Amino acid sequence: MFFVALCPCIMTADATSFSHLPPWKAALERFWGHKSVQNFIIALILINAAILGMETSPRIMAAWGQTLHALDQAILAVFVAEIGCLLAARGWRFFKDPWCVFDFIVVGIALVPASGPFAVLRSLRVLRVLRLVNKIPSIRRVVGALLGAIPGMASVFGLVMILFYVFAVISTKLFSQSFPALFGDLGLSLFTLFQIMTLEGWSGDIARPIMEVYPYSWIFFFIFILTATFTVLNLFIAVIVNSLNTIHEEESADLGNDIETVRKELAAVHEEVAALRKLLEVNAQSSR
Repeated sequence: MFFVALCPCIMTADATSFSHLPPWKAALERFWGHKSVQNFIIALILINAAILGMETSPRIMAAWGQTLHALDQAILAVFVAEIGCLLAARGWRFFKDPWCVFDFIVVGIALVPASGPFAVLRSLRVLRVLRLVNKIPSIRRVVGALLGAIPGMASVFGLVMILFYVFAVISTKLFSQSFPALFGDLGLSLFTLFQIMTLEGWSGDIARPIMEVYPYSWIFFFIFILTATFTVLNLFIAVIVNSLNTIHEEESADLGNDIETVRKELAAVHEEVAALRKLLEVNAQSSR
């Protein structure tokens, strides 16, 4: 299952068994996986995002620059401690989880000196906000659905490219002589059709001027917008919704399997209790 492969970097202590780990590694996993600690990390991510936003204001930086920088470094230290502890606890297994690798890269970018050729990396510190994707299950579920929808979206994208090419060739042959700035060649036609698909100024800037020269050109624009804009957009939405439903069904199936396993274990316990009760009754009767 695709979504299961994208398991979260941090799991709650109740959901994961650490009995096979040395005591100190198990303690690290339980501590950083505890719900309260994870909520604290989420709060730090939100605070850090607010700090990075305030750093864009010269007025705020003039008044509170040193304080904000100190807070930013303190929060970064917590993030580094989290990644370091998990690396110590998991070793190379840490890099087998895509979400852990993502966290490692995002936090590692902040440790690169933001000077000289690496000055651009300073602006990438805001990527730390994306750690919320890993920390909040509902967001992680949506990202998993988007990634799971990539194969279907690739097919829809291929369909879009075919439609664009067909309509670009037709529009170039129809309108290139009278409107060379819009449909002079295949490249211009593709760009113009993309503008039409976004519905940005397509009527006043493109369609109406062309309709003054070609009165029946509205048929072309009507078919293209109906096909490329509404139909294709709905196809993209349908692929994503289908991926979300698939993930939901997989989670429901896993939950059903867990419930069935618990029922079987309870039934086995009941049978053992009944056997022990009968054994006690037999012993009690024999002792009399």
